[in-house]
Amino acid sequence: MSKSFNVAVAGATGAVGNQVITCLEDRDFPVKNLKLLATRRSAGRKLRFKGEELPVEELTESSFKGVDIGIFSAGGAISEKYAPVAAKDGCIVVDNSAAWRMNPDVPLVVPEVNPDAVAKYSDKGIIANPNCSTIQMVVALAPIHKEAGIKRIVVSTYQAVSGTGKKAIDELYNQTKAILNSLEPEKKVYPHRIAFNCLPHIDAFLESGYTKEEMKMVDETKKILEDDSIGITATTIRVPVFFSHSESINVETDRPITPDEVRTLLENAPGVKVVDDPSKNLYPMAIDAAGRDETFVGRIRADESVPNGINLWVVSDNIRKGAATNAVQIAEILAQDYLSN
Repeated sequence: MSKSFNVAVAGATGAVGNQVITCLEDRDFPVKNLKLLATRRSAGRKLRFKGEELPVEELTESSFKGVDIGIFSAGGAISEKYAPVAAKDGCIVVDNSAAWRMNPDVPLVVPEVNPDAVAKYSDKGIIANPNCSTIQMVVALAPIHKEAGIKRIVVSTYQAVSGTGKKAIDELYNQTKAILNSLEPEKKVYPHRIAFNCLPHIDAFLESGYTKEEMKMVDETKKILEDDSIGITATTIRVPVFFSHSESINVETDRPITPDEVRTLLENAPGVKVVDDPSKNLYPMAIDAAGRDETFVGRIRADESVPNGINLWVVSDNIRKGAATNAVQIAEILAQDYLSN
């Protein structure tokens, strides 16, 4: 990749924004100039990139003039307001929020699964990054769907507090410390204590009894796999883990497929690392996935209660592959295939 690009990171001071900066450096993305954007309150802070201290600027409507790629990690309201402004100035937006994911004119992209969908960015100048829990699930399931067809998915997630942001990370730490010192823990971020607890509640509840997070997984998976016929049901749970989401996934396929065949498929799938030797206590764990970009899959076994049933355990770092890395991978496709001429 000989050409370099002007890149902006909106929400640069947040947990995901910080990881975007790290990923751009780790993956040696061809950055010509890097613009760091955040709220007025954060303007003036310095963040490191490739050994330099770069100033954080206030995000305004004129921030994207001359910018080739803008990676947004500043929340849905900011994305709704500023992504069209950036696109109008010729900047291609890769958005981490939920604001544009289900817009029919905006591609929803996981590079290991549907890289060709990036081409559709020209409709609005915006590409959406899926929900973190959706990303790791489709990375693991896409090869199975291609090989044997997926009829139904039942997924239960065990999601780290970092998915809520830095305040939630601090809350888990402070509550744990308080309990271990026989003090009353304070709760501000979640409706109940998260330390030593599990909350079957991520995002707002809908009239159906499902949460928005659960329905994101349903709707986004169908859009990414381009198959509305798949039956999907999800239960999402917040657990007292700092980084990495874990998922128990039950799949019913159209055609028979054995656990060994699934294992071989996934061992050869992009972005997947199979860790599956229970006899040696080897299986994916959140502590091992943290800080990594792969999607880890294990506990691959037949579901003997239904024909063509397979069970999987899938773990991935929600801040990296679930957000920052996926966004930078999309930017790499743009740089390689669409902006190099």
